Amino acid sequence: MRQYDLSPLYRSTVGFDRLFNMLDQAPGYDSAPSYPPYDIERTGEDSYRISIAVAGFAEQDLSVETRENTLSVRGARGAKVEEQEPKPEVLYRGIASRSFERRFQLAEHVHVTSASLENGLLHIDLVREIPEARKPRQIPIGGAGAGPREVPAQKAA
Repeated sequence: MRQYDLSPLYRSTVGFDRLFNMLDQAPGYDSAPSYPPYDIERTGEDSYRISIAVAGFAEQDLSVETRENTLSVRGARGAKVEEQEPKPEVLYRGIASRSFERRFQLAEHVHVTSASLENGLLHIDLVREIPEARKPRQIPIGGAGAGPREVPAQKAA
């Protein structure tokens, strides 16, 4: 992959550090882990759902956390209590039971609304809530004889 020198952009921009860091790390995404598999769906104009296949994990084995526009999902099998019953001999193990951590970068104003575990799938629902100050607004245009029109002030969020 080509290497680009982004240092001129660092000198002339303010507040885009996160974007530049993501661009610098882009070649590292090729080796991203593929376990567990997941889907990202758009469920509405401003709502999304992430579905992660977590077969064999119970609710207490999973944790979902957001911090600074990063959604982290962790899975770790809890220590099983030793039972008196003999443990069956496993002839073939095809269901993965290893621990994992999956991270997703969230855009600004995207928040997690709920998480549920259903039929071996962890569903995480997200919504994008744009503050009123960021939403577009219509500016009225006054005619030549009407004089200047006052633009209504926006309410603070």
